[in-house]
Amino acid sequence: MKKTVLKVNIHCQKCKKEVLKSVTKLTGINQVTIDGEKVTVVGNVDPVIITEAVRKIGKVAEIESVGPPKPSEPVSVGPPKPPEPKSPVKNPPPPWCYDYCYCQLVPVSHAPYDSAPCSIL
Repeated sequence: MKKTVLKVNIHCQKCKKEVLKSVTKLTGINQVTIDGEKVTVVGNVDPVIITEAVRKIGKVAEIESVGPPKPSEPVSVGPPKPPEPKSPVKNPPPPWCYDYCYCQLVPVSHAPYDSAPCSIL
């Protein structure tokens, strides 16, 4: 079992969904997590095969690290610890895409009511 971390250009939810779909099709995968531009795959699969699957959908993928997965945390005996206070959740920036992502951009214009619109030829 290996833990493979890839850096993939993910810019919106559609990109994230496409990457997740292409990686989960591979056999031998136990867990896939996507955090920002980092894709973490745990399972018995070659990192090169994972990279090729991501590149087939048109994304740029680089292998950052390959190693054993973290061992599960040992169970502690004793009084339970009080929960740590949670930090306020920050809103992520709005999604945006580059030319290779097939998202739709909508133009917006503004013309004041008191004057005629300006046209530059």
